[in-house]
Order: sequence, then C-alpha cells, then structure tokens
Amino acid sequence: MGIKLNLKKFMDEGKIIQKLLDHDEQFENIKTGILQLRSELINGQEEMITILKRLDEERIFTAEWIRRVEHEVEALKTTRVKNGLKIA
Repeated sequence: MGIKLNLKKFMDEGKIIQKLLDHDEQFENIKTGILQLRSELINGQEEMITILKRLDEERIFTAEWIRRVEHEVEALKTTRVKNGLKIA
C-alpha cells in the first residue's frame, strides 16, 4: 500500500508541475499581449500629439492671417474716408 501512495503522490506532483508550466506559458502570453497593447497605445498617443501640434500651428498662423486682413481692411476704410468715398 505504501508504494501505491507514493506513486499517486508522484503522479499528483507531475500534474502540479505540468499546471505550473502551463501557467508560466499563459503568463508569458499575457505579458506579450500587454507589451504589444502598450506599444500600440504609445504609438496612438504620439500620432495624436503630432496632430494636435499641427492644429495648434495652423491656429496660430490663421489668427495672424486674420489680424493682417483686419488691419488691411481698416487701412482701406481709412483711405476711402480720406478720399471721400462711401463705405458700404
């Protein structure tokens, strides 16, 4: 009877070891998935930052362009008034 118990205990240890190996593999797969997801998130954030920088630059240039156009309009109005022309 002692031999059967030892054999059963050995078989149970084998199953435990196999489960541990399976779990190690699953953890590696999870780790790989997390690293890939992290990389994708960082790449997405970098793309968003690039787009936001470009939009901010466009906003600055547009605001300056509007300021110049408004200045030119005021200059034209002043010129027309000085020349006695009606402003529509």
